[in-house]
Amino acid sequence: MAIALVPESSSPASLTPPVAPCVPSTATLHGEVRMDPYAWLRDRESPEVQAHLAAENAYTRALMQGTEALQERLYQEMLGRIPETDLSVPHFRGGWWYYTRTEAGRAYPLHCRRAGTLDAREEVYLDQNRLAEGHAFHQLVAQEVSPDGWRLLTLEDTTGERDFTLSLWDLATGARLEQREHVWTGLAWAADSRTYFYMTADAAKRGSTVWRHHTGTAFADDACVFHEPDVHFDVDLLKSRSGRWILIEADSFSCSDWRVLPADRPAEPPRLLAPRRPGVTYAVDHGEAGFYILTNDGALDFRVLLAPEDGADPSAWTEWLPARAGVFVEALDVFRDFVVVSERVGGLRQLHVIPLDGTAPHRVTFGEPAYGVLPVGNADYEARSYRFRQSSLRTPPEVIDYDLVTRQRTVQKRHAVPSGFDPGAYELLRLTLPARDGAQVPVSLLCRRGTRLDGRNPLLLYGYGAYGASLEPVFNVAVLSLVDRGFTYAIAHVRGGQELGRRWYDDGKLDRKRNTFTDFIDVAEGLVRAGWSAPDRMVAAGASAGGLLMGVVANERPDLFRAILADVPFVDVINTLLDPSIPLTAPEWEQWGDPRDPAQYAYLLGYSPYDNVRAQAYPWMLVTTSIHDSQVMYWEPAKWVARLRAMKTDPNPLLFHVGQTGGHCGASDRYERLRELAFRGAFLMAAVGLGGSGLD
Repeated sequence: MAIALVPESSSPASLTPPVAPCVPSTATLHGEVRMDPYAWLRDRESPEVQAHLAAENAYTRALMQGTEALQERLYQEMLGRIPETDLSVPHFRGGWWYYTRTEAGRAYPLHCRRAGTLDAREEVYLDQNRLAEGHAFHQLVAQEVSPDGWRLLTLEDTTGERDFTLSLWDLATGARLEQREHVWTGLAWAADSRTYFYMTADAAKRGSTVWRHHTGTAFADDACVFHEPDVHFDVDLLKSRSGRWILIEADSFSCSDWRVLPADRPAEPPRLLAPRRPGVTYAVDHGEAGFYILTNDGALDFRVLLAPEDGADPSAWTEWLPARAGVFVEALDVFRDFVVVSERVGGLRQLHVIPLDGTAPHRVTFGEPAYGVLPVGNADYEARSYRFRQSSLRTPPEVIDYDLVTRQRTVQKRHAVPSGFDPGAYELLRLTLPARDGAQVPVSLLCRRGTRLDGRNPLLLYGYGAYGASLEPVFNVAVLSLVDRGFTYAIAHVRGGQELGRRWYDDGKLDRKRNTFTDFIDVAEGLVRAGWSAPDRMVAAGASAGGLLMGVVANERPDLFRAILADVPFVDVINTLLDPSIPLTAPEWEQWGDPRDPAQYAYLLGYSPYDNVRAQAYPWMLVTTSIHDSQVMYWEPAKWVARLRAMKTDPNPLLFHVGQTGGHCGASDRYERLRELAFRGAFLMAAVGLGGSGLD
């Protein structure tokens, strides 16, 4: 039985797509007059806008009513793949063992610790379920325990709009001692456990200012430690793992600088390590020998320099780890006796362990053809083991402690799949497919073992390709429900990501951004040629900047996919990049281009999804947003959907879901998040005609 989007008994009148009125609005740029008939949708407080968005949600609910039973099955399947009552692997810091645990039926974790040994009494120092009471959304963005272990700083978001509240807690009594609203991410304690540093942002939600606060005093008396006036730069604040230095970074997409101040002398002004230079970025960590500097200065794929603590001129810094051909250095973790360097070789992460006693370095490698490795909980500066989470599309996560001396791996935890899971039933592949200019695009792929390459299989192709973000092919409980019904799942590691190094990233941004889109299209065509799927059986998905990718693909190759899922898509490229009052806009000019420049304007206009909707047939489409999203404003997809409805020539479903809670990443409640995934899965299954009983 195929799944219908609507039950047979539905009245046709209830299934009329909402029509957004055209309200003329014009703007002139570079001598060109541009018409934006849906600009009025930007007014979130307008009753007309609210009514239109409500009508879109009602229409989506009506069309998806026929999939409700399937959605429930998918939800139960995904829920069955996670242990509802669970415990993280404890990590040691400052004399305490810290961990989180979850309880069945409760949406959020409990944050716990034990003093000295794991046999000590459990102390639940923060119950996020209690913090979330009265809020439809709750995200614990950051938490930092004071060096003496008795005070806690937290940052909370209760709307999804990235408007954070800072709280200071007494861990002995559980009392909230201080609170300040409208702060930004970034927290650091001074060594005295009485002074701390925090951040605020400007009106465009750009982290801009670092403040010093002494507990028990008025926030109005706080000292401004650093302010970044340049709107192209974002500020970050952290503390070195050694605990000795407060680190302040100001960075754009093309250059950065760092300032440091001693944690035991918090009143000192921060000292600049090296001034910013165009095209040069660097990152900083601290160890016994000084500051370790990860930089692209003189090395496209990065190298590591060593700078003394005394503030020597950068020209006197020494090279500690040189650049090597075919190796992209992503990050480094500095400990007292070791440095662990995260590197990419052939698109996959490896760990490069370098002992500081002069003994030979070595690499930690992994056996699967495609996998993801994520460092976790390595807060102890004196640690002699390194913890990471390893998984793949067919292998549930394992938390592993790697002994940096003996090189022994100890599995501390295997992700349990309560409903049962057999990795041997699946096949995991790493393919390479050619792009039209000869570039070789990696593809991670999961399918049921024995899948025939006869062009009849449904396939979900996922892509992103922006900001240098590398897509990790990790275990995904939602994907398994599709694969178990015959789907193949493929990740296209297109240019704009950083899987194959800095050049791979540079070749997918600014005036080379079109490589991202053509890579994705060429991968899809290559999969079809190889028999993995066919255009009437293939669906595509992407989110945020990946939603931009979906918008371009929908406009330029609507014939290549049966359905497209665009989550929180960045699609109104020109209007957004022309408005510096919108969060992220000014810094983004170095990522996408500045439309105030005529040549860059022409290039951006050539692919902006909203500006290139045309009178043609489009695939089935599901577009999602959140009314509280501050990273891609809701009106971008709202305007795009309105224009699509007005111009497309096909009868295919176009659904627009506007979340009323949550932010850019959706719901914060872990159960609600699974329901969101089930909703998307049901849509994709319906698009390719899969039934609700399983493998029919």
